[in-house]
Amino acid sequence: MHRIAVLALEKSVAFDIGSSTHMFARLEDRYEVVVCSPDRRPIPTTGGFTIAPEHGLEALQDADTVLVPGTHYQPAREGWLEPAVLEALTTTNARRIMSICTGAFVLAAAGLLDGRPATTHWRTTDQFRALYPQVRLNPDVLFVDDGDVLTSAGVAAGIDLCLHVIRSDHGSEVANWVARYCVVPAWRQGGQSQFVDRPVPSYPDTSTALAREWALERLQEPLDLSAMAGQVRMSVRTFTRRFRAETGMSPGQWLTQQRVDRARHLLESTDLPIDQVANHAGFGTGAALRQQLAASIGVSPSAYRQTFRSA
Repeated sequence: MHRIAVLALEKSVAFDIGSSTHMFARLEDRYEVVVCSPDRRPIPTTGGFTIAPEHGLEALQDADTVLVPGTHYQPAREGWLEPAVLEALTTTNARRIMSICTGAFVLAAAGLLDGRPATTHWRTTDQFRALYPQVRLNPDVLFVDDGDVLTSAGVAAGIDLCLHVIRSDHGSEVANWVARYCVVPAWRQGGQSQFVDRPVPSYPDTSTALAREWALERLQEPLDLSAMAGQVRMSVRTFTRRFRAETGMSPGQWLTQQRVDRARHLLESTDLPIDQVANHAGFGTGAALRQQLAASIGVSPSAYRQTFRSA
C-alpha cells in the first residue's frame, strides 16, 4: 500500500485537493490517501469552504508520496515557510514529492527545487522567478517529472500529473481506467504547452489536429513530415511551426512519443514478441524499440513487461 500525504495550507485550491485525492482514492487497493495540515488546523480553501484534516504534519514522515496542492499560502509567496512546515518537508522520508499549480512555491521555499527544473501556473511565473531564481522554471509545459520531485501547471494540469504518476506506478491500463472513471483525457504529454494567451484559431484548417489523428491510425507505417503536412494542406514549414505551437514539440518528437506509448500499451496488454510489438508500434525492429524505450523510460521492453504485467 502506497501512502500519499496531501499537505493542505491556508487558501488551498479546492479543485487541486478534490481532484488529486479523488483520483488516487479510486485505487484504494494500491493507494492510501490522507490529508494533513499544521496542528490539524482547519484550512480555508479557494472554494469558499473550510476543510478539517484528520492528520497533522507527522503524516509526512511515513508517507511514500507528499503532494502539495495549489495554495495562496502567504509565507511561500514571500519566500519563507513556517518552521514546522519547513522541517516536515525537509525531513520527510517520502520517495516522491509533488506539487500542483502554486504548490511549487511551497516546495521552492523549502529549497526542494534548487537547481531543478520545475513549473507552476503561468500567471505566477514572474513572482516565482523573482523569489526563487535558483529554480530552473519552465512555464510553458503541463508538468515536469524530475524523478523524485514533480511539479505541474495550474488546475487541470494537476490531473495530468496525477495520471502520469499512476501510469508510472502501475502502467497505462490502470491509468486509463482511472481517466475513464473520472471522465478526463487519459493522456496529455507533459511537454505540451500551457497555451498561454493564444486565441482559438478562426478556421479549423489552421489546426494540425487532423494530421495527428491521421498519423495515430498509421503509427506502424513509415511516416514523413511532408505526408503529415499534406493531410492539412500546409507547407512543411508552416505545418512544423503550427504543430509546435499546438503541442509544444516537433512532429518527430511527437511521433516518437506516440510510438513509445503504443509499444508500452502492447507490452502491458499482450503477449506479442518484442519484434512484433516494435513492428506494430512503428519502430520496425526490436533493437530500435529497445533503444527508444531505454531513452524515454530507462528500461528494456522485457523488463518493462515483467514489471507491469506482474503488477
